[in-house]
Amino acid sequence: MDHSDPGVPVVRVGGDLAYATAAPLRAEVDRLLVARPTRLVLDFGDLVFLDSTGLSVIVHAWREGQQAGTVIQLRAVPRFLATILDLTGVTGLLDRPPVHRSAADSTASA
Repeated sequence: MDHSDPGVPVVRVGGDLAYATAAPLRAEVDRLLVARPTRLVLDFGDLVFLDSTGLSVIVHAWREGQQAGTVIQLRAVPRFLATILDLTGVTGLLDRPPVHRSAADSTASA
C-alpha cells in the first residue's frame, strides 16, 4: 500500500491477478472501504496477467465503493487491462459516481 497521501489509500497490484491470487486484493479492498474514503486508488502498474476472477475483484471494488460512497480509481492501467475493461463494460461502471446514501437510507435498507 502507498501511504504518500493518507487521505487516499492506494493499493498496488502486480504480477498475476487470477483465481489463485485474487483473494488478498479483495480482502484489502474490503478492509479499506470500511473507513469509507472518498477515493480508493488501485494501481496496476506492475500487473502482468488478469483472468475473470481478477476482473471480478475490480467489479467487486466498484460495487462496494458504490455502497460506501467511494470513487474507485484505476491508475497505471496496462493496455491489455484497458481493453478488457472496455470490452466487458467495466469502464462504464467505473465512470459512474458513487451513490451517496444518508444514514436513514442505510438503516432502512438494513
